[in-house]
Amino acid sequence: MSVFWFGPIVLILSFGMTGVLRRYALEKSIMDIPNARSSHSVPTPRGGGVAIVLAFLVSLLSLAIAGFADTATLLACAGAGGLIAIVGFMDDHGHIAARWRLLSHFAAAAWSLICLGGMAPLQFWGMQVDLGWLGALLAAVYLVWLLNLYNFMDGIDGIASVEAITACLGASLLYAVAGHAGLMVLPLMLAAATAGFLVWNFPPARIFMGDAGSGFLGIILGIFSIQAAWASPVLFWGWLILLGTFIVDATFTLLRRLARGDKVYEAHRSHAYQFASRRNGRHLPVTLAVAALNVFWLLPVALSVVAGLVDGVVGLLIGYAPLLVLAVRYRAGALERNGA
Repeated sequence: MSVFWFGPIVLILSFGMTGVLRRYALEKSIMDIPNARSSHSVPTPRGGGVAIVLAFLVSLLSLAIAGFADTATLLACAGAGGLIAIVGFMDDHGHIAARWRLLSHFAAAAWSLICLGGMAPLQFWGMQVDLGWLGALLAAVYLVWLLNLYNFMDGIDGIASVEAITACLGASLLYAVAGHAGLMVLPLMLAAATAGFLVWNFPPARIFMGDAGSGFLGIILGIFSIQAAWASPVLFWGWLILLGTFIVDATFTLLRRLARGDKVYEAHRSHAYQFASRRNGRHLPVTLAVAALNVFWLLPVALSVVAGLVDGVVGLLIGYAPLLVLAVRYRAGALERNGA
């Protein structure tokens, strides 16, 4: 059986498990109750992202048995992703102190890098630079930031799912262009698992992802990008470009709040996408806009980098420039004015 038949099976599995989790959340009153920092107005079941986790982990096991993926990446995804999902699940059902969550995040990042062999040499303007232990340290910080920013950006219906699906499908196209089609399998399985959940999470959402799902997606996407860097340095730049919508909004918001002296670990709703959703009065236009930016802007830029038409650093700056303009336009990191 072709490996690509796994995709529909994973999607159906994720869809079914999300329905079961929604019923469980309703019965146990595991609900996200709107408050002053929320971007929604109706109590909604949460924790549906566990379906993404379980469906993807099942696909990993199946792929391992069938011999369709390398052991190192499978171990990195299963170990790091599993740890982040468990910690996120526990936090969804109670509260874990920030220091313990952060410790688990760095443990997951360290495990990933050990499995993958550290950080691959990076390519700048045609030159490859091996940063050694410094590269591994920076890679750990990158993974921890990526999983946290993914949690921060999971604030309106469908946005985190759409980001993961478009990034994974876009990366699969980059792999094909770069001659590394064998790397497509895992991103396609993650896209399928996320798509099954998205059926329930598409605006208006009937269940939310929760920290277990959002943190899991963040760390897994980060692992994919580092795996790709070992195959070809330009693919790492491609991943950074594809994830630009989330990276720019979250990073700009964080830096602006830090500069103002805010307690950045406290909940807020000052990301650009949150201001945009309140301005529109709905989540759907913003979620669709993110999908459009990813497909019609960031993907072509990433393709130009992978095809060798543009240097990785230049491509990153080109891809991020309009996203930065949008972050400023939609007041990312600013204080709310009259509830808007």
